[in-house]
Amino acid sequence: MGARRLHTVGEVATLAGVTVRTLHYYDRVGLLVPSGRSEGGYRLYAYGDLERLREIRLLRELGFSLAAIGRLLDVAAHDKRSALKAQRDLLVERLERTERIIRGVDRALNATEEGQEMDETEMFEGLEEFDHKRYEAEVEQRWGDSEAYKESKRRTSRYGKADWARIKKEGDAVVRRLAELLARGVRADDREAMDLAEEHRRHIDRWFYPCSPGMHRQVAALYTADTRFEAYFEKHGAGLAGFFQAAIRANEVRSTG
Repeated sequence: MGARRLHTVGEVATLAGVTVRTLHYYDRVGLLVPSGRSEGGYRLYAYGDLERLREIRLLRELGFSLAAIGRLLDVAAHDKRSALKAQRDLLVERLERTERIIRGVDRALNATEEGQEMDETEMFEGLEEFDHKRYEAEVEQRWGDSEAYKESKRRTSRYGKADWARIKKEGDAVVRRLAELLARGVRADDREAMDLAEEHRRHIDRWFYPCSPGMHRQVAALYTADTRFEAYFEKHGAGLAGFFQAAIRANEVRSTG
C-alpha cells in the first residue's frame, strides 16, 4: 500500500465533525500535535493523527476531561488494543444504562396512563451513581485472597437496604464537596481537601475494611488507573479523579508525617 497522503486542518475538521478552532486548541495544549507542516507552515495531519483524534473524540463522548484524556493517551505503556477494548466496555456499559433508564421511563408512562403508582424499588432504575455490585466478580478475582476483601464481605453481608442507602449518601456527599473545592480552585493539599480525604478514608474503614492512610492511597490509585472510576469522578467535575487522588496522598503524608 502506498504512502497515505497528509490532510489539511480543514479536511480533518470535515472528516471528524469538529471545528478548525477545536483542532487548533488541541494542538496548542499538546493533545493532538499534527505530524507535519506545509512549506507555508500550515498544519498537516497523518493517518496516526486521525487515529489519535478518533480516540480523543470517543473519550470526550464518554465524559472524560481533556486533561484525563491526555494522561490516558500518553502513558508510556499505552496499548492500543487494550485502550480500544476499555473504550468498548465503557460504551457497552453506557448502552446498558440507557436501556435501564428507558425501561424505567416506560414503567412511569404505564403507571401514569393506568393511574397507578410505580413500584418504589423500580423508580430509580438506571439512575444509580456508581454501582459497585456490578464489578463484584472482578473485585473478587483481583483481591479475593486479601484480608481486606474477606472482611468487607463479612461486613457487607449483614447490611440491609437502609445501610446501603446511608453508605451511598455519605459517599456521594464527600464526592460532591470535593467537586465544590475543585471548582473553587482549592489545592489538593489544602486542609479542607485533606479533611475530606480523611472523611472518605474513615467511611471505608467504618463500612468495609480497616483502611490505613497507606491502604487508602492504594485504593485511590484506581481512580485514574481504571477508566470506569475516572469516568465516574470526571462527570462530577473535570479533573476530579486526579484531585481526589492527590488529596488522599496529601492526607497520608499529613497522617504519617
